[in-house]
Amino acid sequence: MRSRLSTSRVSIIIITLIVTVVSSNLNWEKEDWKGIIESDGKGYYAYLPAIFIYQDLNFGFFESIEAGKYYDENLYYDYRSSANGKVIDKYYCGTALLESPFFLVAHLSSYLLDYELDGYSKLYPISINISAIFYLIIGLIFLNATLDTYQIKNWQKSITFFAAVFGTNLFYYTVGEPGMSHVFSFALVSLFYYYSRTYFLRNNKHHLLKLFLLLGLIVLTRPINGLIVFIIPFASGNFLTLKKGLIFSIRDKLWFILAVCVFLCVISIQLVIYKISTGSFFIYAYAEEGFNFLSPHIAAILFSYKKGLFLYTPLFLVAFAGCYFLWRTSRFEFFSWIGFFFLITFVLSSWWMWYYGGSFSSRVYVEYIPIFMIPLAIALNQIKRRPFKQIFLSLIVVLIIACQIQTYQYRYFQIHWSDMTKEMYWENFMRIDRLIK
Repeated sequence: MRSRLSTSRVSIIIITLIVTVVSSNLNWEKEDWKGIIESDGKGYYAYLPAIFIYQDLNFGFFESIEAGKYYDENLYYDYRSSANGKVIDKYYCGTALLESPFFLVAHLSSYLLDYELDGYSKLYPISINISAIFYLIIGLIFLNATLDTYQIKNWQKSITFFAAVFGTNLFYYTVGEPGMSHVFSFALVSLFYYYSRTYFLRNNKHHLLKLFLLLGLIVLTRPINGLIVFIIPFASGNFLTLKKGLIFSIRDKLWFILAVCVFLCVISIQLVIYKISTGSFFIYAYAEEGFNFLSPHIAAILFSYKKGLFLYTPLFLVAFAGCYFLWRTSRFEFFSWIGFFFLITFVLSSWWMWYYGGSFSSRVYVEYIPIFMIPLAIALNQIKRRPFKQIFLSLIVVLIIACQIQTYQYRYFQIHWSDMTKEMYWENFMRIDRLIK
């Protein structure tokens, strides 16, 4: 007897189709493909042509590509830095590693279809957009599996997925700027949380190995996201399970050492690249940029008109409704989740440029969307009284619509990429009439 697809899986298929169609319409036709890889995304991507085409980790091809053949004053971006008198890529190579299978397919396809094999002709950027969609799907699949461990119903999971993709800036960083690291980190965090959760539920040592592999990829992609290890107490569910799982992880010393070696091997990829390009293993590529933990901008990163997370993507705030039910059922889970949120907010808001340049909402929270969607799904599951459930569902729908309007406004500069003010925000707030051209 043929099994039927669950509602949650159908919703992932529908989301995939929507995102793919929108991407193809916006990014793959005419000359639009030239804007797929932009800003920081150029730095993440540059490792691939540097290694597979130019064999030049000092990026000597930059001028001929960025300032030459594909020059656009609106998209020009120099991702290079310097160390030991050598030119290096300012960014880390984890995103490029995740993009590499798609790059190689594009390289082969470019050869067969007679496109230029320079790493930047039409099929290469399109492959990066496709890779972003692929990792979005992976993130949703493992979020689906995670929510199963919380006994979330299929229709509730479906709503959670649509909220995650279309009610936050995840949609924009899959379609609008797919070359950025965020959707890739979203997938890795979703995977990491799932295997953390199942490890503590089952004490499977194979999951421990996967956890260290994923942690290595997370750090290699965006080192600050290594903070994800502090979500492990919440994933465990309670203190006794956490303690039991930690003891189990070090009981088999050889297996634990193997897991640590896997982690070290993954992050050593960046060190080897630095060694080849500069002669030194340990380089800080961000020069004078860094964190100021004595002066965090917590209120600004959450509420400001410039980039406030809760102002531009209020669905993140609505997810806190689930914390009420965590408080009622498990104080350990409540404090673990809240503690993790305040930790990442403190650290992220301490970066010297707390608004992280041009971005829609606060882009550095995109990777943590799986963590926010868990309490949102719990709230959907636990709100029993019909009027309250209808209000909560209506609020989610309204915020999805609002987020899509603001995403459109951002794409067409009605929401400025960096310099928003209170006056500009309210002047353009939900001005649907201005979207019609």
